[in-house]
Amino acid sequence: MSQSPWQQRQLDQKKHRPNDNRSPWQIDRSRIIHAAAFRRLQSKTQIMSIGVNDFYRTRLTHSLEVSQIGTGLLRHLRTQHPDFTWFPSSSLMETICLAHDIGHPPFGHGGEIALNYLLRDHGGFEGNAQTLRIVTKLEPYSKGYGMNLTRRTLLGFIKYPAFIDELWLCHPQPDPNQRFIYAQQWLPAKGVYQCDKDVLDWILQPFSTADRALLQSHTPVNEYKAKTRFKSLDSAIMEYADDFAYAVHDLEDAIATETLSEREWQRYALPELQKIDSPWLDKHLDSISERLFSHDESLRKDVIGELVNLFIVNCELVIQDPAFSDPLLRHTVKLSAEFEAILGVLKQFVFSRLIRDPKMQQIEFSGQNMLIDLFGAFQSDPLRLLPHTTQAHYAQATNETEQMRVLADYLSGMTDEYARRCYQRLFGNSPMQAPVKSGPHM
Repeated sequence: MSQSPWQQRQLDQKKHRPNDNRSPWQIDRSRIIHAAAFRRLQSKTQIMSIGVNDFYRTRLTHSLEVSQIGTGLLRHLRTQHPDFTWFPSSSLMETICLAHDIGHPPFGHGGEIALNYLLRDHGGFEGNAQTLRIVTKLEPYSKGYGMNLTRRTLLGFIKYPAFIDELWLCHPQPDPNQRFIYAQQWLPAKGVYQCDKDVLDWILQPFSTADRALLQSHTPVNEYKAKTRFKSLDSAIMEYADDFAYAVHDLEDAIATETLSEREWQRYALPELQKIDSPWLDKHLDSISERLFSHDESLRKDVIGELVNLFIVNCELVIQDPAFSDPLLRHTVKLSAEFEAILGVLKQFVFSRLIRDPKMQQIEFSGQNMLIDLFGAFQSDPLRLLPHTTQAHYAQATNETEQMRVLADYLSGMTDEYARRCYQRLFGNSPMQAPVKSGPHM
């Protein structure tokens, strides 16, 4: 029986594994779970910074919850469409969900913004692009092919299947008079690095030329950037699972740690929820609000589970675009309009009242500038300051763009705490005084 192209790996490794009866997807899951990049998620910020409170979720616990929600959503879809044969296996879905965040740098989006700014002339930086790079090139499971995962697993990681260089319509320019960068200006375009073109080409190889072109199409979002229009079925399931975890479980964190108060819920979330034309909300909103802020933790847990289940069971399999010929691209998952609106309010509430809270942003700002300073230090004398293994990669780089990518790979792999300790070793406890514009190509 010939192997499906979606089960193929870039490198045909011969492993001595007597009586190994795992499926290709189960092997992929094992490689993710045992990867150093996955373990580091335990010390990377999800929303609430590491060290602020012992209760909150990290990127690791978030990823475990996304995996649980993703497989729950998959079971629901299979029940609704028992004759559809292109759903991923549970092991494949777990793998994609578990690893979806391993490319995120320390200090959350502050770290991502800092690295994108530093690599603005060298292909940029973006967490999802870095995830693909880690699993296909950086993680030392194989020589040059990362974890050497199956083609379909890799396809599931690609939420934005176009090159970042093509998604930038007009590059912003740094202000030489500013000591600090304006974060909003340096939010990354979401795609794949141009230097990983060989990987993307291999992943998309089974699709027709027309399907590849449509999958990689994009549309402008503002004067600077464009965004991709489509993704694979597996990636769409993972993205909804991620959204549900973000909107519901991160909300639970904020309420349990009293970061968000009932007063803020009543002032900012309730009015928006009351605007939605939703028979379900009309019946249940008062109960939801009461249980979310109950002193009885079991009631809050109950409503959190209820909300996640509500979103899952209101998803359905739909046609993404009839122009696609391959079932993995032709089909996608869609949440019904009523519950999409509810999800949107919850996501916006978490974003505006938690993520954009000034105290949270000050912590993120601190980490952002810490990474900029670290990057400048390592760039100034890389063969003295970088670890030996990273020095070897840097020495093999043939041009400045490759050198910048090696530095970004190293810094983005740090945990929050490791980055802080590294900063203290280099600079002591005092922040650097040199202006941001002293970095590369200022």
